[in-house]
Amino acid sequence: MYPTQQHLENYAELAVKVGVNVQQGQTVVVMAPLASAPLVRLIASKAYEAGAHNVHVEYNDEQLSRIKYKQAPEAALTEYPLFRAKAWDDFVAQGAAFITIYSPNPDLLNDVDPARVAAATKAASTALSGYRGSLMNHTNAWSLISYATPEWAAKVFPDVSSEEAVQKLWERIVDATRIGLSDPIGAWKEHNAKLLQMVDVLNAKRYKQLQYEAPGTSLTIELPEGHIWLGGSKANAKGIFFNPNMPTEEIFTMPSRGGVNGTVSSTKPLNYNGQVINNFTLTFKNGKVVDHSAEQGYEALTSLLNTDDGARHLGEVALVPHDSPISNSNVTFFNTLYDENASCHLALGQAYPVNIKGGTQMSPEDLLAHGANRSLTHEDFMIGSPDMNIDGVTQDGTREPIFRKGNWAI
Repeated sequence: MYPTQQHLENYAELAVKVGVNVQQGQTVVVMAPLASAPLVRLIASKAYEAGAHNVHVEYNDEQLSRIKYKQAPEAALTEYPLFRAKAWDDFVAQGAAFITIYSPNPDLLNDVDPARVAAATKAASTALSGYRGSLMNHTNAWSLISYATPEWAAKVFPDVSSEEAVQKLWERIVDATRIGLSDPIGAWKEHNAKLLQMVDVLNAKRYKQLQYEAPGTSLTIELPEGHIWLGGSKANAKGIFFNPNMPTEEIFTMPSRGGVNGTVSSTKPLNYNGQVINNFTLTFKNGKVVDHSAEQGYEALTSLLNTDDGARHLGEVALVPHDSPISNSNVTFFNTLYDENASCHLALGQAYPVNIKGGTQMSPEDLLAHGANRSLTHEDFMIGSPDMNIDGVTQDGTREPIFRKGNWAI
């Protein structure tokens, strides 16, 4: 049966040693659902073995969240406890490493007014802007992993029993994270090296524009001067390498805020704050979404786009080949961590300052002037398919293939 105790031991060690690369005397913060307690305990143990000074655990209960969204007065949804925001800022200042275990229930809030969810999300994003900024600047090491829960598994595998669904989901997690191998850490070092090879290729190209063509998609994306492609492991402000996402298959950079034109269609459902948005289309003009549609979750999509002005602009463009391990599983995970690593994707909202030369030293105003988008949100959505072609336009105007039929053509 999956997961075995050895799988969980390997997973915990991977999160500690590769995910955030815990250093001697460092504080480690773990945010996790209640169901993942067996893994959290192992992570704490492995972190202390690696020299952690303190492991602080924050559990979350999605049912309590649902109760609040359904029953709390509207005024309560616009408040975020300042003591919690201060605690996170203090952890950042201490140089803490952050591990988040994300196990979504995609249908949790389907019957909740999206405006109520949006109000609470905006309040939290505003209060935690310093913490979010440190992660997007890669000031602190952070890593996102997942844990199979009955609610999530039932959405992914609805035609089998709850027990079998959880088992099948764990099988996919074990494969995607390589924790079933004899040397998961060595396998991740090899995987990171391969991703970094493609990063080097794209950075050498210095494309000024990307052009996308696929059914329902005809999109042009300008890339800012000095943009940087990243993928796999990254270095934080102290030069310590960490893996923000496990699994990961993407190579990504930032688009120019005002340089996106055309229409793009989603190819996988988006689980946004416990509500599913599916089969949606965005039309851009001079970087801004000027029209949108969705077969499912239109109100949730509208709430996302109305978070702030920056939510209607792109902050990330990411390339993932269709012929890749998670994609080849032919499973829709309703979990962006997994689905975005099975498909080319874009992100609405905040750009990563690390994706432009000198970006981590720039002020927010300077970043905006250099083409980086600003927003309280950053939401990835999937657009890749076996029919997608992507061309790059070089500095001298030459157009050359990057993707053909969903896969690398470089």
